[in-house]
Amino acid sequence: MLIVMHRNATSKQISAVITAVEKMGLQASSIPGSERTAIGVLGNKGYVDDLSIRDLSGVKDVIHVSKPYKMVSRDFHPRPTIIKIGQVEIGEGKSPVVIAGPCAVESEHQIIRTARAVKSAGAEMLRGGAFKPRTGPYTFQGLKEEGLKLLAMAKKETGLPIVSEVMASENVALVAGYVDVLQIGARNMQNFDLLREVGRAGKPVFLKRGLSATIEEFLAAAEYILAEGNSQVILCERGIRTYETATRNTLDLSVVPIIKELSHLPIVVDPSHATGKRSLVPPMAKAALVAGAHGVMIEVHPDPEKALSDGPQSLTIPGFEKLMEEIRQIKKFLGH
Repeated sequence: MLIVMHRNATSKQISAVITAVEKMGLQASSIPGSERTAIGVLGNKGYVDDLSIRDLSGVKDVIHVSKPYKMVSRDFHPRPTIIKIGQVEIGEGKSPVVIAGPCAVESEHQIIRTARAVKSAGAEMLRGGAFKPRTGPYTFQGLKEEGLKLLAMAKKETGLPIVSEVMASENVALVAGYVDVLQIGARNMQNFDLLREVGRAGKPVFLKRGLSATIEEFLAAAEYILAEGNSQVILCERGIRTYETATRNTLDLSVVPIIKELSHLPIVVDPSHATGKRSLVPPMAKAALVAGAHGVMIEVHPDPEKALSDGPQSLTIPGFEKLMEEIRQIKKFLGH
C-alpha cells in the first residue's frame, strides 16, 4: 500500500500516519519527493483496510499496490537509484558502464593479463568467476578462494572494482571479503535464502535474471534483497530459455525499457551468456546500449580456444578493444 500525503502536509501529520501504520503491525517507509511525500506500507500478507488511514489529517490518497514487489517499484521510489562502486556510478543519467573479464579465473597469469587489457581498453569493472555453477558436475568448477585471492591481486594491479558470483549462503561472508559486488547467477535467482543473505551483507548485488523467469519474478527476487535493507541492486538481463536453438539463450532486450518503467534499479545486459557466440556479442552489446541499458557485461579471455569455461562466447583481447572503440562512438551518440 502507498499512502500519498498532501503537498503541504506537515512533518507532524506525516509522523502521525507512520505511527498509525506501525500500530497496525506493519512497516512504514517515508518516501520524500519534490512535489509530495509518500509513505510505503510493507509487511502486509494480504489486503489492508485503509479506512482508518484515509481519515487521517494530511492524507491525500491511498493506493493499493498489488505487485509482489514494493520497494523495487517506481510506485515506492519514483527517482532512479544510482549505485556507486568506488569511482564507478551505475544508473540513469550516468555513462553506461562496461564490466569485462573472463568467465572463470584460471590462473594468476590469465586474470592479471586480462585485467590489464580490459582496463587499458576502457572497461570500468572486472568480472571473474571463482565459484562456477556448471551444468555438468565434471566440468571446471572454479578455483574458489584461490580464485578470489587472484581477483584481489588483479584489483590491486589495475584498480578495477571486482564482480564475482557467490553460490551459497555460507560463502557470502568469504566472497564479500574479497570483491566489491556480489553476483547472483541465473540459476540462483530464486534461491531465497541466498538472496536474504546477500541482502544483509552490505555490498552491492548484481542480480541476473533466471533462465525462464518472468519480469515480475525477476523484480520479486530483487525485492528479497531490498527487504533486508540493501537497496544497492543492479539487475542483469542475460537471456532467457526459449525454443530457439540458434543461440545459447534468447536475449530479451525489451526488458530494458520495461524495467526502467517498472523499477528504479539500474539494468545491465550480458550479451555473452545471452548469445553464446563470440560473433554475436558485439552487435548485441551495442544494441543493448541503444535500448537504454545502464551497462554491459562482456566475457573476455586472452586465449578463448583454451578457456576452461565459456570459450566460444568470450571475446579475444583485440576483439574487445575493437568493441570498446565502437562503444565509445555509441556513448557520444547517446550524449555521454
